[in-house]
Amino acid sequence: MNEVRAVIRPLGEPGDLGWVVMAHGEQYAKEFGWDTSFEALVARIVADYAAGRDPSRESAWIAELDGRRVGSVFCVADKEDKENKGGGEGGEDQGGTAKLRILLVDPAARGHRLGSRLVARCVDFAREAGYERIRLWTNDTLVAARGIYLAAGFRLVEEEPHHSFGADLIAQVYELDLSA
Repeated sequence: MNEVRAVIRPLGEPGDLGWVVMAHGEQYAKEFGWDTSFEALVARIVADYAAGRDPSRESAWIAELDGRRVGSVFCVADKEDKENKGGGEGGEDQGGTAKLRILLVDPAARGHRLGSRLVARCVDFAREAGYERIRLWTNDTLVAARGIYLAAGFRLVEEEPHHSFGADLIAQVYELDLSA
């Protein structure tokens, strides 16, 4: 019997960035009917990450199933967080807020706990980087992702209805205190 090989690896191979954008665009259109404005948002997130990340404070991972890309997650600094000090020297606690961004697991790869593993890797990285908290923005229609976030200890801190990506949605912000 062949065993499926599921791995989480750092983002960085040729094609990873483009795959993240394409996979999000295709999957969210298929599952939720979202338009290309969502793919454009993901492209901006990916471009900002690629243009100038601080490797000590930001990272991203790809999930693979038998060598095929099937998932992703990014951990980036919350640029709007006034407490986010960034780039300190000597490894001192830099504080501030990290953002968990663009979690995705291909429907064909679900059931291998890749979503939970991606979130855990992101949270572990944020903790190791010295962040005080990690936040994420999502929408209420993403039920499976919400279950992963809640199981990881995130708590809902904000909700607001909005119209984005061609759909009426309820935006949700979740937060996890990393200082505990």
